[in-house]
Amino acid sequence: MKSFWPVLIGLLVLYLPTYYRLSQTIWTQDEYIHSPMVLVGTIWLLWRQRETLYESPQQTHPILGSIILGLGLFLYVLGRSGEIFLFEVGSQIPVLLGALILTLGAKGARAMWFPLLFLVFMIPLPSFVVDMMTNPLKQQISALAENILYATGYPIARDGVVLTIGSYQLMVADACSGLNSMFSLSAMGLLYLYLLHYPSKLKNALIIVSILPIAFIANLIRVITLVLVTYHFGDAAGQGFLHGFAGIVLFAAALLLLFTLDGLLSLLLKD
Repeated sequence: MKSFWPVLIGLLVLYLPTYYRLSQTIWTQDEYIHSPMVLVGTIWLLWRQRETLYESPQQTHPILGSIILGLGLFLYVLGRSGEIFLFEVGSQIPVLLGALILTLGAKGARAMWFPLLFLVFMIPLPSFVVDMMTNPLKQQISALAENILYATGYPIARDGVVLTIGSYQLMVADACSGLNSMFSLSAMGLLYLYLLHYPSKLKNALIIVSILPIAFIANLIRVITLVLVTYHFGDAAGQGFLHGFAGIVLFAAALLLLFTLDGLLSLLLKD
C-alpha cells in the first residue's frame, strides 16, 4: 500500500480539476447524469479490492506499464489542453492501468479489471456518434408509442418524432431517445452481474445481451406514460411529469424488467 500512495496522490492531482470542470459543465446535463454515479461506483469497487494494494507485487512489467501510463498521460494532456472530455476523461483508464502494472504487477492489474472497465461508462461520446445513434432511436420510440396507443383506442397520430394526441402535440426529444438510459442501465447491469457472480456463463450472457433491449423498452414505457399524462391531465401535468418523475419511471421500469428477466432465467436454467 505504501508504494501506491504516490499513485493515489498523483491521480487526485490530475483528475480532481477534471471532476470539478465536469461538475460545472456536462454533468449538469440529463445526458450525463449517470457519470457521477459511475465515478462513485468505481471508487467503491476499488475500495472493495483494497487488499490487493497491500500485497507485494510478484512480477512487475516496467516497460509495458510505462508505455500504457505514457499513453494515458498523453491523452490527458491532449484532452486537457484542447478541452476534449473524450480524451481527458478516457485517459483515466490507461493512466490507472499503467500505474497498477508498474506498482502491483500484472496480478494486481487483473484484480482491478472490473473497476477499470466500469470507468468506460464515464467517457462522454463524441457528438457525431450521439447524433448518429439518437435520431434512429427517436424515430423507433415515436413509431412504437404511436402504434401501441392507437391500438388501445387513443386518438394519436405521428409526424416524424412529433406525436399528436387529442389537442396536444409532443415532440420526442433527444433526451427521450433512450440512448442515455442504455448507457446507465448497461453500467448498472454489468455491476449487478459482477456483484452477484452467477456461475452460469449462459445466464450472464443472456442478461448482458438483454440490457440494451430492456433500456429501450423502459424508455418506451416512459414516453407512453408521458403521452398519457399529457392527454388525461393536460400539458402542464405532462411537463411536470417530464421534469419530476420521468427518470423515476424509467429507472423503476428498467429495474423491474431486469429483475424479472433474472428471475425467469433462474427458473429456466435452474441457477
